[in-house]
Amino acid sequence: MTDNSSPASKKTQDGQAQPGQAMWGGRFTSKPAELMQAINVSIGFDKRLASQDLAGSRAHAAMLRKQGVISSEDEAAIQGGLQAIEAEIAAGTFPFRDEYEDIHMNVEARLRELIGPAAGRLHTARSRNDQVALDFRLWVREACDRTGGQIRDLQSALLAKAEPHAATLMPGFTHLQPAQPVTFGHHLMAYVEMFGRDASRFADARARMNECPLGAAALAGSPFPIDRHATAQALGFAGPTANSLDSVADRDFALEALAAATICAVHLSRLAEEIVIWMTPQFGFVKLSDAFTTGSSIMPQKKNPDAAELIRAKVGRLLGSFTQLTVVMKGLPMTYSKDMQEDKVPTFEAFDALELSLAAMAGMVADLEPVAEKMAAAAGAGYSTATDLADWLVRELDMPFRDAHHVTGAAVKKAESLGCDLSSLPLSELQALETRITAGVFDVLTPAASVASRKSYGGASPEQVRAQIARWKEKLS
Repeated sequence: MTDNSSPASKKTQDGQAQPGQAMWGGRFTSKPAELMQAINVSIGFDKRLASQDLAGSRAHAAMLRKQGVISSEDEAAIQGGLQAIEAEIAAGTFPFRDEYEDIHMNVEARLRELIGPAAGRLHTARSRNDQVALDFRLWVREACDRTGGQIRDLQSALLAKAEPHAATLMPGFTHLQPAQPVTFGHHLMAYVEMFGRDASRFADARARMNECPLGAAALAGSPFPIDRHATAQALGFAGPTANSLDSVADRDFALEALAAATICAVHLSRLAEEIVIWMTPQFGFVKLSDAFTTGSSIMPQKKNPDAAELIRAKVGRLLGSFTQLTVVMKGLPMTYSKDMQEDKVPTFEAFDALELSLAAMAGMVADLEPVAEKMAAAAGAGYSTATDLADWLVRELDMPFRDAHHVTGAAVKKAESLGCDLSSLPLSELQALETRITAGVFDVLTPAASVASRKSYGGASPEQVRAQIARWKEKLS
């Protein structure tokens, strides 16, 4: 998709290209090799930009008429033809043709077939370079909007699942080892925060890309009296891009969107991994219905969390797309190079994968049910209230934390030797380690007491979890 290279077009006596012939072949006297045509054609994938291309053409034609560059009659014919093309695309009858290479030339060629020579005036004061920069920017902007909406849907699903489980005990882990008790609601709210940052990254990327490149033409701007602010406003941009070279030269808006998409996919993958772990018999923390699991062709007992596993795998595709476009762009001189035709496929594929993953995860979160008794039993495993003992020693006995840490370590060792947890350790054994310890220590050594005590802002106590749920429900509303 560029203003360079293509088959020669047959001309009428007045020099106009005939319908069915290449639209820019005056410089050429012969057709390219079949292999050149095969590597050059992009209509197979860039037809996804059809609606954006039509929107840009409508805005451009209206601006040209308003500025007196084309007549009202020609603009009316162009707008009518574009409307007819839109209807054909919607009906699946539009004749996408490889001979016209890309979506821009396919639309222009069909417009000429429908309205005649007036179609040739549409390309006044623009180039395929600024045209594709516009179309692709519009598509990525819409993808960011769609993704932001899907993230909000996922956050809502997480909130709906977290709210009834604000006090449902489960172990919190570091190094995948039991660390301190938390609640299932608190755990899910961690992902609400993570996906909230993902949504903000897409919003930030959208704000930076919200400048219109149309009117930069091939690379140097236009000698016609165009109004770039008018076309920018018509297309919902904050304004036009300020440098014509930069307008057609960079795809950092797509790279930034892909970076945000990759980070979001990482968060999805982490949640998917936890669902996979939680569903194992060794954990047994959650159950998924048949809607999001599959069976085995040979082992009839199996119920596999395949949806979670596939979401977990998608991050590879997104990271690959980001890397691919980065490598395409890294060595390009100013301004447009044909390499940049390779920007669309990885971006399309990445957002297709992300949007599917977000939808699947939202459905899976709504579907999963925690097994509260299994999680509660595991919440106290591994001496997870040891920190609570240390904190009690500091708080009640005014012991320096490092000394309290040492006493607590000795208590854990003693409990381990006796085969009991800390809450079952005899008071006499604790007093053998520190004579000032009283029976009041047992008030903090259960998982429920541990969680209830974590009342600092953002902590794991049920009241804090409910407060954060209320905050996010208000934000998302």
